[in-house]
Amino acid sequence: MMSWGASKKKGLTMNTTPETLIKEYADPIEQQEIDKFVCAEMGRQIHRYIKGMSGTKTAMLEFEKRLASLSVPEKEKAIAKYIDLNRKALDGLDLKMILVRSVANYCDTFQYMLEFVNDKRKMIFYYLRLKEKYIQYHEVFEENGKFGMKDHQGNLMLSPTYDFLRTCYIYNDDLSIMPVIAEKDGKMGLVLPDGADTIVADFLYDEICLRDEYPYFEATLEGKEGYLLKDGSFEAKK
Repeated sequence: MMSWGASKKKGLTMNTTPETLIKEYADPIEQQEIDKFVCAEMGRQIHRYIKGMSGTKTAMLEFEKRLASLSVPEKEKAIAKYIDLNRKALDGLDLKMILVRSVANYCDTFQYMLEFVNDKRKMIFYYLRLKEKYIQYHEVFEENGKFGMKDHQGNLMLSPTYDFLRTCYIYNDDLSIMPVIAEKDGKMGLVLPDGADTIVADFLYDEICLRDEYPYFEATLEGKEGYLLKDGSFEAKK
């Protein structure tokens, strides 16, 4: 029976890092092919997520069109960013099954596949590689009483200049970056976590709340209630 638990003989565990394995095991061609099949499986998972969230056919086609124009490394980064801001896409997803299906697509015989999936060193290596590529969560941090945002590598996404930040973990049917609800000097606005603090909606609003569907933001401006559209403009409720 296949087991990816600890291997006392070789000292391997699921907490072993790819860096500690790469010196013992390295096959660039195989890695390239496995990465390609894993990327395809992850893309299909996002497709299923959009469909399961009642996304439109147009949205799914747009998602596939965006991915099709990217190289595998670019697709990996795009999917990782999508997952970071749409974490429900991983609900019920078994990353080990993603890997096993990818290995099956790579192997040209059933016997080779059995040998591959029962090789603990290989499977642990690729499992950790998969997680490293696609599970890349950002974090909100505090500095001198202000809040900012960093990516999984510590790169600055939003400078620590805000009194409040709220990341929008909602269903989004394309690969676009969702803005973050932020507060400055007692007023609310929307900013992109793009490393440049790009303002989507100016800091004019008394309140901004998140919605589950588009338009994703409900806002209050000088006593008037309305919605913030993709371009940051305010549309009053009728």
